[in-house]
Amino acid sequence: MNKQPLTILLANPRGFCAGVERAIEIVERALDKFGPPVYVRHEIVHNRYVVAELETKGAIFVEELDEVPDQMPVIFSAHGVPKFVPAEAERRKLFYVDATCPLVSKVHREAERHFRDGRKIILIGHAGHPEVIGTMGQLPAGSIKLIEDTGQAETVEVEDTENLAYITQTTLSVDDTFEIIEVLKRRFPAIHGPKQEDICYATTNRQAAVKAIAEDCDALLVVGAPNSSNSARLVEVASKLGCKTAMLVQRAANVDWGSLNGVKRLGITAGASAPEVLVEEVISACRERYEVTIEAITVTTENVQFKLPRVLSPKAATA
Repeated sequence: MNKQPLTILLANPRGFCAGVERAIEIVERALDKFGPPVYVRHEIVHNRYVVAELETKGAIFVEELDEVPDQMPVIFSAHGVPKFVPAEAERRKLFYVDATCPLVSKVHREAERHFRDGRKIILIGHAGHPEVIGTMGQLPAGSIKLIEDTGQAETVEVEDTENLAYITQTTLSVDDTFEIIEVLKRRFPAIHGPKQEDICYATTNRQAAVKAIAEDCDALLVVGAPNSSNSARLVEVASKLGCKTAMLVQRAANVDWGSLNGVKRLGITAGASAPEVLVEEVISACRERYEVTIEAITVTTENVQFKLPRVLSPKAATA
């Protein structure tokens, strides 16, 4: 039986970003240094495959610190945590390592600086996302107002429009966030923003790569987890550019092949917490069904690296 031809437009950059690589390496280094088990508060990154791999090495994932036994090391996820979490760890004398992405920590520092300067803060983000919970938890309750869209930007009320600032979640849609910020600037001309935008380089680059292929493909698959904000944004970006079939898939087994009937040009990318092995798995599944030709579409080259916490260096004391 002859296979139908399929051209795969492979977006680049895709997959792991520097913050995700750092967070995973922190767990692996902690396991090497302290031995299993090592506890991790919340999924280290939003990808079940990554979490399962670390579980096989001895990581135990929990949602709250009260699930961590005394004298066990614990790691905080890449999304960041409210300040009460490390405070509780210190009260219990737990040894902890903070794997918060440095670009999320940058947003935390911005929030603290605005608070010290007497400003009220508007956070653009998704309610309930761990990063948003962590950012809002850096300051006393009521210091930050959360908005999610342009509608809320049009109606949000502030007491002092001359002492106001905005910050954003790092994994938002670049275009949607720009529109929200434009509304805030129109309503509050004196509002302070970040010197360098809060949406991280990896989110921006992966959305740019999707934009480069979305109008040229019949369908697009985003490899990523359903609770991954940056992965969901990639689907939205493709859909807004007219790609009629844009789907989020965790791995090859989740692909709805029936929805790809008649597709001749298929875009593939991956969210920042999805490993390349899952992209390769989807491509292999395509090869089983089609005569595949791959076109790599690159919009930029990434070379960002983040340092690991000093406590995990080979020479650092474990006590």
